[in-house]
Amino acid sequence: MYDCVVIGTGAAGVSAALTLKSLDKNFILLGKASLSVKIGRAEVVKNYPGLPSVTGAGMRDAFLAQLAAEGIEILNGKATGIFKTDGGFTVACESAALECRTVILAGGVEAIKPIAGEREFLGRGVSYCATCDGFLYRGKDIAAVVYSKDEEHEVEFLAKFAARVCLFPLYKGVGEFADNVEIMSGRPLKIEGGDRVERVVTDGGEIAVDGVFMLKDATAGVGLLNGLKTKDGSITVNRGCETNIAGVFAAGDCTGRPYQYAKAVGEGNVAAHSVNAYLARLKRGEK
Repeated sequence: MYDCVVIGTGAAGVSAALTLKSLDKNFILLGKASLSVKIGRAEVVKNYPGLPSVTGAGMRDAFLAQLAAEGIEILNGKATGIFKTDGGFTVACESAALECRTVILAGGVEAIKPIAGEREFLGRGVSYCATCDGFLYRGKDIAAVVYSKDEEHEVEFLAKFAARVCLFPLYKGVGEFADNVEIMSGRPLKIEGGDRVERVVTDGGEIAVDGVFMLKDATAGVGLLNGLKTKDGSITVNRGCETNIAGVFAAGDCTGRPYQYAKAVGEGNVAAHSVNAYLARLKRGEK
């Protein structure tokens, strides 16, 4: 079991990983191996100490070089869910289920606003990972809301299990799929149901489905873990970057403004130190 799983390879995640390394903790850094897309796209950053007027690409390269120098490897992938267990947490991703005592959420902010019902039905018919949950819908009708061509391989995977996949492509240049994949013309507006998902409401009507897969590049922390306290879409934390769930910490843009690299790095460092203190309390048998 890992001491910590750090979710996100932006400035906050990198900072948290470097600090956990210095504290001699056993952890995993989960995210894009090339780091957050947001970092590389920055034209110039003028307020980051030690890197005056650095380009986004220059900052990314500096972060990658420091991670490599410290022997910190990135598990390339995206988190699709976090689940409480007796010993801590399980972080689900495409390639593994990571058992850990603590989690640091550093995935930034989600540029894509969730559709109505998406968060409410998470774990009750809404999923973010085809390879994790696709087998649960063998012989059933499902919807796949896909935000980029990069996620088309997950649609192909779902088609192996489902009787029918209603594909809502929110991008151009849709590829070809198996015969049981139906490309829908309407835009999904809402997910509805009772105890579980029952239908998707579109701008052209309703479609009955047993589940909905929201396939996007990344998922914000608020969509990964039920019960996480938020305000105005941001994760609520205290000065120690502690959330309302013991053992779960958050840092960076996901905790709210200002969306600045310097702020993210500082919070990543604080979150890692709070993880260290939390683990020490667990070792002593304290809550």
